[in-house]
Amino acid sequence: MKIGLAIQQVRSAESDLADELYKVGERHKTDQEIYHLTKKLAKMSRDHIEELDRYSDRYRVSAAPGGSEEEGGAPGLLGSLREKGSGLLDSVREEGSNLLDPVREKGSEMMGRRPESGLLLLRDLRQLSSLASDVSINWVILGQGAQAARDHELLQTVRECHAQNLRQMKWANTMIKQISPQVLMS
Repeated sequence: MKIGLAIQQVRSAESDLADELYKVGERHKTDQEIYHLTKKLAKMSRDHIEELDRYSDRYRVSAAPGGSEEEGGAPGLLGSLREKGSGLLDSVREEGSNLLDPVREKGSEMMGRRPESGLLLLRDLRQLSSLASDVSINWVILGQGAQAARDHELLQTVRECHAQNLRQMKWANTMIKQISPQVLMS
């Protein structure tokens, strides 16, 4: 069975989405709605990864969020780097501070007053929508595998997490619809 591979793909896609949500929130700190919602949505993706971790023993899922394993069972270089980078980002987020926070905050304040900030936000939302769509497709694939394997517990996890992922995608698309007219007509 290759369900472990499908789980790895979902984990990797969720990790990418969470990271990008976090970055977008930091980039648009002056927009409180964007800032707080991206943090909440990023936590949702991190929670999905934790849910999937429950199946790592059952389906022999690698600890690396998206790296393929090289011969010998060790995670590849890319997987190791991704795992270390993700761990570093998680520790920074847990501490609640970052050395670059003052720089990002000032940059966000300066951009928040410029017309280009709308174009930047629109680009960021497009990227989030694309990443959320990628996550969704990976959830669908995993759900089909769980159904074929008759793993009702995994299938229930897929249904719950995928429903939340669809909310993430809908949020990004709704925000695009809301801000594009303003941005494009200014």
